[in-house]
Amino acid sequence: MKKNIHPKYNKEIKASCACGHSFVTGSTEAEIKTELCSACHPFYTGKQKLVDTANRVGKFKAKLELKDDSKKGKKAKRVAKDSKKKEDKDK
Repeated sequence: MKKNIHPKYNKEIKASCACGHSFVTGSTEAEIKTELCSACHPFYTGKQKLVDTANRVGKFKAKLELKDDSKKGKKAKRVAKDSKKKEDKDK
């Protein structure tokens, strides 16, 4: 094995999570910061937690609202058009 090409392995470093939980582990990094850990991950806790760093859920909900609004508008136009046809036929 070649010497001086591998990173230094630290046996004890502090890994901290956004929830505040921290633990000691080994890594080539000096310190690790994560968004999820075993103390707050939904798989381990059984509670659903939504992590949306890119605001994807908000964008999706906004698209759905626009789609619903456009459907309502189309439906209102269709109803108005149908009622206008009925009035024309009655005349």
